Amino acid sequence: MQYRRFGRTNWNVSEIGYGMWGLAGWTGTDSSEVDQALELSVELGCNFYDTAWGYGAGKSEQILGQLLKRHSNKRLYAATKIPPKNFKWPSKSHYTLDECFPATHIIEYTEKSLKNLNVECIDLQQFHVWEDGWHDKDEWKEAITKLKKEGKIKHIGVSVNRWEPDNVLKTLETGLIDTVQVIYNIFDQSPEDKLFPLCRKLDVGVIARVPFDEGSLTGTLTKDTVFPKDDWRATYFVPENLNSSVDHADALKPLVPSGMTMPEMALRFILCNDDVHTIIPGMRKIKNVKANTATSDGKKLDKTLLTKLKDHRWDRTPTEWSQ
Repeated sequence: MQYRRFGRTNWNVSEIGYGMWGLAGWTGTDSSEVDQALELSVELGCNFYDTAWGYGAGKSEQILGQLLKRHSNKRLYAATKIPPKNFKWPSKSHYTLDECFPATHIIEYTEKSLKNLNVECIDLQQFHVWEDGWHDKDEWKEAITKLKKEGKIKHIGVSVNRWEPDNVLKTLETGLIDTVQVIYNIFDQSPEDKLFPLCRKLDVGVIARVPFDEGSLTGTLTKDTVFPKDDWRATYFVPENLNSSVDHADALKPLVPSGMTMPEMALRFILCNDDVHTIIPGMRKIKNVKANTATSDGKKLDKTLLTKLKDHRWDRTPTEWSQ
């Protein structure tokens, strides 16, 4: 496992982190295999774990808390997120700060996360949605300042809404945000335009999420793929999205090098960008932990291939189904 400096936190975080959404509230999750997968990730050098209260109403946080307790002799970094008060993902531009993150709510859910994680201080607390129009509001600033002074959080971050990487730029300029979590992959390259250069300038840590474009970049989806009704992907991969996603993924398949899988190529594409400090793929299965962590070996994609992948940028804008 390779490690990168995580912006001004000065942490050295594993290039492959662990996204913990799928560990709570997803169909087809085997709790026994989840525990084995988590243990294996620690063994293979993963030290960054990203969860949220919204993942199973605290269940995922509790799973992480148990992992931290089992490995109290190791430095594992725990990142979680405060849900918006209206419990709507993503936020909309007309939502007010008071609807989503009033100070009392920020503090209340930080306390809940502290309890679920069974820690005295959260390494990284994040806003689970965000609107840049809130950048000049004092209430959220005062709340996080209070939590930091009380020693309940070390650092604060923002998880940016899907396909809205610029919807945080003014907030970063306040100097109060230590990290940004954003969708970045072969298709979603728009963070390179404005967000990554600003993060570089301000020394803000960058977490890349959704490296496989919710599964399309694994190359396993077809236009006949059907998800169970209680699986959130059933409402995300509506025909309009599924058909287009499969077409874009199929166009990539001829570029996958011999001996490499499409998921490996997808991860290595991200690792070629030094502006990204850690990637957080969801890993519910042991085989995925092995495959994903193996990509952090310091080897880069061929420059010719990287240039070709750049041409597969797919700019999208939020829709009713994009969540």
